[in-house]
Amino acid sequence: MPIMNPQTIEQSDVAKLLPKRPVDSHKGMYGSVLVIGGASGMAGAAILASRAALKIGAGIVHAMLLDENAPSLDFMQPELMLHRARDEFPSSTTMLAGCGMGKDAFAQRLLLKALRSDASLVLDADALNLIAIHEELRKILISRRRPTVLTPHPAEAARLMGCSTEEVQKDRCASALRLAETFGCSTVLKGYGSLCALRDGRLYINKTGNPGMSAPGMGDTLSGMIAGLIAQGLNMEDALLLAVHLHGAAGDELAKKNAVGMTAGELADMARELLSHWISKRTA
Repeated sequence: MPIMNPQTIEQSDVAKLLPKRPVDSHKGMYGSVLVIGGASGMAGAAILASRAALKIGAGIVHAMLLDENAPSLDFMQPELMLHRARDEFPSSTTMLAGCGMGKDAFAQRLLLKALRSDASLVLDADALNLIAIHEELRKILISRRRPTVLTPHPAEAARLMGCSTEEVQKDRCASALRLAETFGCSTVLKGYGSLCALRDGRLYINKTGNPGMSAPGMGDTLSGMIAGLIAQGLNMEDALLLAVHLHGAAGDELAKKNAVGMTAGELADMARELLSHWISKRTA
């Protein structure tokens, strides 16, 4: 595989990707997201991802939670539609699977259904771990023709490729490109200098972000942002580049006041504020 130097994601390039909304807008124009995850003790992961998709602008957001005791209402974000996990999915244009999903047989069955769907798909966390374990899921992912994004951290990337985390980190560029080529999916290899490998072989590095973002739920928030942007009509590659850069930039803004103790929930709020600023500045 030819290795290329990654191109830096520039704010000037990604800030213009999401168009200004027309005056006759309605929520049906901005897509629907279904988040599948939140097994026992992990409902927060799916809820954080769902909130991020909503705050980045998706028209409708469903969260399908696997935890039998999961809440039926998010009191902090009642606009979300929470569902008990079942085989029948709510209608959606974009799906996000994996956030706190678990790896049991039921989770595997739901992931199989998502992979076979016609929706655009973002795969994170346990969805990636399940694909690493089960050859059937791996084959279906490789043969999938709808837009699909993988969002592994280095350990998840290693499991997908059958190697060690150290090998992934030794050559992150090669690892990101290998994942994109193997699965036919655009991929973000998360970490310091997150790398976005696109299906056509292009490679980008993100230079926003800071150590204060080393906190639970940050990856769930990023995945929700990617799904929410795809739902609004951005192509997979543009949604990935914008979300990754914006996610880090929001963290940088928060770090100006709090270098430690940053939370994923407040990052989603800051990302919304920054994106709105970029759009208003561009169209002023």
